[in-house]
Amino acid sequence: MQSHATEAIYVIAALATAGVILRPFRVTEAIWAVAGAAVLVALGLLSIPGALAGVAKGGDVYLFLFGMMLLAEIAREEGLFDWLAALAARHAAGSSRRLFLLIYGVGAVVTTFLSNDATAVVLTPAVAAAARTAKVAEPLPYLLICAFIANAASFVLPISNPANLVIYGSRMPPLQQWLEAYLVPSAVAIVATYLLLRFVQRRALEQGIAKDVPLPALTAAGKMAAAGIVATAVVLLTSSALDIRLGLPTAIAGTLTAVMVLLRERKSPWRIVKDISWGVLPLVAGLFVLVEALGKTGLIDTIAALLRDGADHAAALTAALSGLAIALASNLINNLPAGLIAASAVQTAQSGGHVTRAILIGVDLGPNLSVTGSLATILWLAALRREGLVVGFGAFLKIGIVVMPPALVLAIASALLMP
Repeated sequence: MQSHATEAIYVIAALATAGVILRPFRVTEAIWAVAGAAVLVALGLLSIPGALAGVAKGGDVYLFLFGMMLLAEIAREEGLFDWLAALAARHAAGSSRRLFLLIYGVGAVVTTFLSNDATAVVLTPAVAAAARTAKVAEPLPYLLICAFIANAASFVLPISNPANLVIYGSRMPPLQQWLEAYLVPSAVAIVATYLLLRFVQRRALEQGIAKDVPLPALTAAGKMAAAGIVATAVVLLTSSALDIRLGLPTAIAGTLTAVMVLLRERKSPWRIVKDISWGVLPLVAGLFVLVEALGKTGLIDTIAALLRDGADHAAALTAALSGLAIALASNLINNLPAGLIAASAVQTAQSGGHVTRAILIGVDLGPNLSVTGSLATILWLAALRREGLVVGFGAFLKIGIVVMPPALVLAIASALLMP
């Protein structure tokens, strides 16, 4: 590819990514990603078949996101997340520190079985409501949990983060191999993030909270939604164990759960459909196209060559540095495009297991540094805005710079110790 065309692709990809992260003029993230992809095609920098090939590579991710968003929205609509958050507040019995731990535990479970995006989108407003009910003067420490655990617990299972599907693609390891590789690093990341975040928020957690917190009744439809989530988790764990791609089973399970709940309640599907964040799908598709164009520039081949050379001379060091580098890159350009580029490079280089593990941990956990790091954190910010709360880049960075690096180093180190 000619140098001027390569430079144009870099500029367009950078501008589109900046639009996704910064949202100039409050234009939604998906518009910037799709616009960048459209400009690449319009200028002849990427052919229409090439763009369609890029979109097609995300097929499993789209299906996974669709199913998870449907599950999360039906559970939110039927009050399941409000009930979980209120239950945590009730069991806190007036202790702000206990409430912090309980909400963190709920967030870890939701992230593990429903993905980090679900934690950001549906648990955040539920925690805000529970904080109001518990008469919490300063709710931010509890809301920060939703952002940090969404990333820290996002590699417990393959289903915990759509980025996991991106990194492995069609080479997703069976469940047993996944747990052998990631269970210990996940536990390290979750515990380290909890301890560091609680340390940072120690003064805010000195506030008192109400002891008698009313617990809303969980309706039969809410219980059905919970049963659907459990059943979906079983289906996905079984699919993973059988080395079946997760997108289609997730979409089917989410659809069946939603249909059963709506039929039981005799509700129109419109309320569910209109509240789903559909913009996530074209956003992801646009990013896949941008990465497809970057692949034409030789960038991915260059990264793959560096990985191969490093693995030949110092495999463990290369893996560690790769994880740290992709964590930083995720905060500069968002972890989804960073993960797409890294995944292409890893597949081209045919890197070993340790390199792939370190990169996945960097992509999943690294975004806890800044609000620009992951789609989940961007969705969390949007949920906060709906609650009338704002967390600025600098305020989040002051927390993230204390919490993320130690957790990342410990998680990568524990992953490298695994066989």
